[in-house]
Amino acid sequence: MSTLDNTFGAFLIGVVISATLYGVTCVQTWYYFSRYPSDPWYIKLLVAAVLLSDSVHQALITHTVYTYLVTDFGIAADLGKLVWSLIVEVLFNGFTALMVQSFLTMRVYRLSNKSIIATMSVMSLVIGEFSLVVIYVAKAIHMTTFLELGTLKPLSMSVNALAAAGDVLIAVFLCTLLQQSRTGFRRSDTMINKLILFSINTGLLTSICAVMSLISISVWPNTFIYIAFYFCLGRLYCNSLLATLNARKSLRGDSRDENMSLSLQGIQKSSNSIGTSQRRLPNNISIKIDTTQEYVRDEYSSATELKSAQAV
Repeated sequence: MSTLDNTFGAFLIGVVISATLYGVTCVQTWYYFSRYPSDPWYIKLLVAAVLLSDSVHQALITHTVYTYLVTDFGIAADLGKLVWSLIVEVLFNGFTALMVQSFLTMRVYRLSNKSIIATMSVMSLVIGEFSLVVIYVAKAIHMTTFLELGTLKPLSMSVNALAAAGDVLIAVFLCTLLQQSRTGFRRSDTMINKLILFSINTGLLTSICAVMSLISISVWPNTFIYIAFYFCLGRLYCNSLLATLNARKSLRGDSRDENMSLSLQGIQKSSNSIGTSQRRLPNNISIKIDTTQEYVRDEYSSATELKSAQAV
């Protein structure tokens, strides 16, 4: 019984959690298309492609768990055999990760003023991860038992390691570049802080999930606990992308209260107007800050506070 608990039991739990996250994906996708109809066609295409890949992956893992726990119920010998959908689902999880991480890499490219070094360092991890996924599927598709699949453990560990490394590196670059974009004004720096926190949260769950999958396959190699984490990885990538896109209006609403505006396109740095600086934050959530009004408002607040203190 304990063997079933940490193998097909973990397998089933992974599918259930993945299905729950897929529901969140569908809601976020509906929200995106209803709230952002004027987005560029390539962003809409990206969202549609990620949703399609996510849907196919959910269908494949559902087929896998149904085959093992229903079709082959009571046939112990078949539990050691591989079902084709268990191998193919890895490819679609790889597709989802490739699209989402490429989108985030483009944010690094724009925010770093088109730095080739920063972009290629991230993109090399993204492409390396997907290449290993393709190699894994190409080798595993000819295998028939879980015993044979165990020989690909190093490949599986490498995929999860590169996924975690890529997510962490993207978050580090975004946070560092945003930190360098500080203006010294209170309200603009508050917006920068929000974007830094948002960038960290974007890659946090996917990084944790990839690391947990890596730890699970290392510590419990004869269980399917690592598969449960891997099932959820693609869903987390999809939701992180949609959360990034759907958060723009709420951030834009916050910025209006502070005389700041957010736009999807990058804003070129300008020195034409005196007293107003425009700093480019082209990570698909760009900020234009009116530093003159902010300076006056900060100075007014300081003066008011000083008068209040003197009155007391």
